[in-house]
Amino acid sequence: MEDFRSTVKIQICSVLAPRIAEIVEKLRDNVLYKISEIRLRVGQPLLIVLDTKDIMVGLDGQPVVSLDKAYHCSNDDIKRTFQMISRNSLYALEEELRSGYVTISGGHRVGLTGQAIMENGNLKAMKHINALNFRIAREIPGNGENIIHYLLRNKKQVLNTLIISPPRCGKTTLLRDLIRLISMGVPQLNFIGVQVGIVDERSEVAACCDGVPSFDLGPRTDVLDACPKAGGMLMLIRAMSPAVIATDELGRAEDAEAVKEAVNAGVSVIASVHGYDVENIRCRPYVSQLIEEKVFHRYVVLSSRLGPGTIEKIIDGKAEQILFDGRSGSGNEVKICG
Repeated sequence: MEDFRSTVKIQICSVLAPRIAEIVEKLRDNVLYKISEIRLRVGQPLLIVLDTKDIMVGLDGQPVVSLDKAYHCSNDDIKRTFQMISRNSLYALEEELRSGYVTISGGHRVGLTGQAIMENGNLKAMKHINALNFRIAREIPGNGENIIHYLLRNKKQVLNTLIISPPRCGKTTLLRDLIRLISMGVPQLNFIGVQVGIVDERSEVAACCDGVPSFDLGPRTDVLDACPKAGGMLMLIRAMSPAVIATDELGRAEDAEAVKEAVNAGVSVIASVHGYDVENIRCRPYVSQLIEEKVFHRYVVLSSRLGPGTIEKIIDGKAEQILFDGRSGSGNEVKICG
């Protein structure tokens, strides 16, 4: 717990406005451990989002019910926080801001809203920032051990796997630990670690700082940071000869094409996508093609039913059979995060 409190102080509080930082540092252990987001809105209460609910807090960091007793974020709080996040250099963050978020040290993503500045129909920049949302990244070593045996064939080959998850349900945390296990090896399964390449377009999986990953990704892992997925996957294949390529949040048609090219080159792929189940993501043309062509051997479906990281289903993508059903009532329900 002290390690996590120290992490929050160093990585989060260091870029919060002083008064907000003081409040966060005073949060009780049972609140801090469950924290998933910190939300700041101009003129509104500071919100601490936990696994299953959000709470308002006062100046002393204690939860409050009354709006009158809650600390309300000022425009200066938002302005000073954003200045520290950007290090007073908006130009350096221009590309990230077009996506509506900034990734800070530790892999924590800060979403923002304000007045959009458009150019030729595209978002060019953002001004008059009115809200910030800190999404807390966590490293939970071992959370992939419950399912890794489903993703291996003959204890040698890593099966092409797609993690399907709504936002805030632990997909990046799971992906990160699966990478670590595949890179390090799993002795109890007689699986020897293999070379892994990560295309970390949003800098969330590895959370590189000056090129060095902030998380433990295993001894056989190479990271291509802040690079578009499609080009990055092909670059890794040519330059680093990985046995497995991992990437987060497939979102474009070219991403799907790159996945197929990697698989055709004999490289296994582990990726993630936002969604609720296989049928839900089938409506997206770029994903439906991968499903119809049975590119993925395994689908891992997550939810927050038992808390973030609940494994709902593991599906054989080739045979279209359910290998694990978390709602079956068998007592084998799995929660991977926390």
